[in-house]
Amino acid sequence: MSREIHVREYLVYLIKDRKLSWGSCNNYYAGLAGLYKRVLKRDESTFTLPPRPKIKKLPQILSVEEVRRLFEGACNLKHRVLLKTIYSAGLRVGEAIRLEPRHIESDPSRMMIRVEPAKGKKDRYTLLSKHLLEELRVYWQKYKPVKWLFPGNEGRHLTYAGARLAYVKAKKKPV
Repeated sequence: MSREIHVREYLVYLIKDRKLSWGSCNNYYAGLAGLYKRVLKRDESTFTLPPRPKIKKLPQILSVEEVRRLFEGACNLKHRVLLKTIYSAGLRVGEAIRLEPRHIESDPSRMMIRVEPAKGKKDRYTLLSKHLLEELRVYWQKYKPVKWLFPGNEGRHLTYAGARLAYVKAKKKPV
């Protein structure tokens, strides 16, 4: 049996028997490819990872009580309004942190949030609830955001990591 077959069997073993993640298997693969290319002076394209299965995970759905506790667990008004905006408008985190005050259309005949650019670099609109609008107005009175609705440091918007940290802290905080 050739070395390439042994390598392929080893990679399959890591995936199926040891149940390693694809990221870990990719690290093993990169190491083996480097060994073949740089040390053994052989073409590493003679072995490949088995095709990656397509797994779609459904999002976790929170109960009404869990959502209430999440919002109450937010450290401050900014984080609470950020979490409520994401939840209420159905935004992705990256979309929410890049919102600008001009994206909020509070005219009673519209009540929309403009998301630009959304996934696939296509702009879209989403609904703005009356309750969220009230929260955004309270937030506006306190913070008076200029460029970004949820500003971060040095004139930039809040980072993805900052938004995630706000969520994790709110989720862990006992109410």
